[in-house]
Amino acid sequence: MSDIPAVHWAGTGLSTGPGLTALAEQTRVVLWGRTETKAEDCLKRLGAAGEPRAFTPEALAAEVDAGDVVVSMLPGTEHPGLLRICLDRGAHFACSSYASDAIRDGADEAAAAGLTVLTEIGLDPGIDHLFADVLVERASRALGSDSRVTAAFTSYCGGVPAEPNEFRYRFSWAPRGVLTALLTPAHYVESGRKHVADRPWEVARPLALDGEQFEVYPNRDSLPYIRQYGVPESWQLDSFVRGTLRLDGWLDAWADVFTELRRGDADRITGLADVLAARHPTRPQDRDRVVLAVELSARREDGRTWSGRYSLDLVGDPGASAMARCVSLPLALGIGELLDGALPAGLVQGAPDPAAAARWLDRLAAWGLPIRVTGTDL
Repeated sequence: MSDIPAVHWAGTGLSTGPGLTALAEQTRVVLWGRTETKAEDCLKRLGAAGEPRAFTPEALAAEVDAGDVVVSMLPGTEHPGLLRICLDRGAHFACSSYASDAIRDGADEAAAAGLTVLTEIGLDPGIDHLFADVLVERASRALGSDSRVTAAFTSYCGGVPAEPNEFRYRFSWAPRGVLTALLTPAHYVESGRKHVADRPWEVARPLALDGEQFEVYPNRDSLPYIRQYGVPESWQLDSFVRGTLRLDGWLDAWADVFTELRRGDADRITGLADVLAARHPTRPQDRDRVVLAVELSARREDGRTWSGRYSLDLVGDPGASAMARCVSLPLALGIGELLDGALPAGLVQGAPDPAAAARWLDRLAAWGLPIRVTGTDL
């Protein structure tokens, strides 16, 4: 067993970026790819010091020591297996994905063993959580957590092509996953009431952001984040939406895709994903763009108001895509905190508290993410 904890990073895909390089400057990094050559090529591309390995669960388990961190950048279906390795070997687990039921169950066991399961610390989920934590905390402090307040919260994020194309989209993750996400019902609050959209794109609406038009729609289940973000129970929510952002014209460009999704045939949808991947490949010369905007406005019953917005707009460059930067850097930051003993045992989704969220945002800005802040007392 080494005295220096190792970070075992599993996956060399589109979201593996400069965060890996930052971690390699802190501790020993082992990068697990489909083949050792793929892992070695990824390390060279990033200019990161690390040890390349060919991934299999058995090979990973053989190298993980107590106190190490296993990072899963593999598909979500692989997370529980890697978490199991962590639990068996006394290691911590980290990923940028949403915390699934299987991960939550494993996190209970991890907590009892003094191990951390760090999740939802990429872009979305991730940076959006940090923005929201700070906005809600500062609004609560300004207006009072026990006051009667009416509030509206929106959080929209999207990876889009830097140069708009006919398809109005650039795949930054597996096309089948993109289509599956569109078929996942969305739960959100609008006009003071809870809503469910079985086909989220059917409730898409225009959004003007800094003079540019986009199309946005609710994504997944927003409702658990009301509590996670610390929204006071005394507040009345006029709206609470976490959603996806697309370029203006996306709805029209995807009309044929939506027709197929409405049919609901799984095999045909898988076939469509393959067709889309071939028809709209991600080429080395393509540049992506990430746009994220989180906004909170609140009005107390005596008329006092508060509003704030955090936003980020980043275009990728030849060294790393915008998506890779925005996913890997927060993940690396969170893992660094874990290695420093700053995170509690058990499940951690994003930062552990608003103070940590504010500190992490300062660090991400120092790492070059163009975080913009506007509003009251921000």
